[in-house]
Amino acid sequence: MSPRSLATLGAALCLTVPLSAQAQTSWYPSKWGPNDTIGAANYLTPAVALQAAQLVKTGKTYSLGITVNTATPAYPPRTCAIYIVQPGQTGSSEGLGPTKTTYNDDILNCWTGIGTQLDGLGHIGVGDRYYNGNKWGEIATMGGLKKLGADGVPPMVTRGVLLDMAAYLGVDVVKEGTAFNKAEIDGAAAKQGVTIRQGDVVIFHTGWLSLIEKDPKRYAAAEPGLGREGARYLVSKGVVAVGADTWGLEAIPFEKDAGVFEVHQILLPMNGTYILENVNTAELAKDKAYEFLFVLGQNKYQGSVQSMINPVAIR
Repeated sequence: MSPRSLATLGAALCLTVPLSAQAQTSWYPSKWGPNDTIGAANYLTPAVALQAAQLVKTGKTYSLGITVNTATPAYPPRTCAIYIVQPGQTGSSEGLGPTKTTYNDDILNCWTGIGTQLDGLGHIGVGDRYYNGNKWGEIATMGGLKKLGADGVPPMVTRGVLLDMAAYLGVDVVKEGTAFNKAEIDGAAAKQGVTIRQGDVVIFHTGWLSLIEKDPKRYAAAEPGLGREGARYLVSKGVVAVGADTWGLEAIPFEKDAGVFEVHQILLPMNGTYILENVNTAELAKDKAYEFLFVLGQNKYQGSVQSMINPVAIR
């Protein structure tokens, strides 16, 4: 099923499978108070950052972002293009002033939810309610979000944990629709000898991102990923964010009886837990780098829903 078909299906299911009244109201206000706007980022403390910094032993760094271009597959209708201009110059050989200074500027015409990205708390809602019960009509304008913008997310400097689900399942690429729930999460963590702690960023390696060039149609049509039980389990652990080397984090086709992007709903609006998508995990998995210092400072465009990012892992 293509992402466009999923969007159509989503609209239909949202009309035919409404959440119960209890599900709509029991998740707000947030445990951090009715005025909180950063959710699980509240777990990010100086003590957490100091402890994570002690994981650095070799100084080796990993870029966890992918390079974006006009052909990068993305959830429709998202696209991205770049334009290079030389404003105020009649020709690059003439330049400006006696030293013939020349320069290039660039213009991005992009959806920010493309490539490696951070989903902010204003991205997904349950009906007209978003994180902490904020109502869509009160926080969203064409000029940006009045609350829950990705620009308000504090820097993430914490312990990162890679769960290599491909290795755990004994495959190069995990099959689409495979859901990671408590048993799979605990199994992979135990095999790797790691324990998930409060304040962590947990990232799944599935091998799925390897399809982005060799089989982009399959890459964009479905994916393995986090299940509903798994999402609730990681929330109970107090993680700050959950990421994967897939375009939508959760298992698609969706689990039996699951709502449309219900894992997104469990994480973002209901619990304030951030989502990282299209994370480049291949080198971490190759090096069996299962825990590391994770550093993310996202783009701070005011009122943005998402942010194109390049997180860094340091060992």
